[in-house]
Amino acid sequence: MDYADITEAFKPLWEQLDHRYLNEIPGLENPTSENIAVWIWERLKPVLPPLSEVIIAETCMARCVYRGQA
Repeated sequence: MDYADITEAFKPLWEQLDHRYLNEIPGLENPTSENIAVWIWERLKPVLPPLSEVIIAETCMARCVYRGQA
C-alpha cells in the first residue's frame, strides 16, 4: 500500500488527537495506549481494509500493538 494513502486516511484522526486533551475526545475518556489503539483501529479500518495493526509507542521501550478483534 502506498504510504500517501495511509497518510491521507490517518490525517483526520491525527488532527483530532494532535496537541489535544485526549480525555475530552469522545471515546477516549480513558486514553490509555490500548484504548487509543482501538479508537484509531475502529476509525481507520473501514477506510483502510488492508490495515493489519495499530502500534502506539509511549517511549522507545513501551508500546501497544492492536490487531483487531479475532
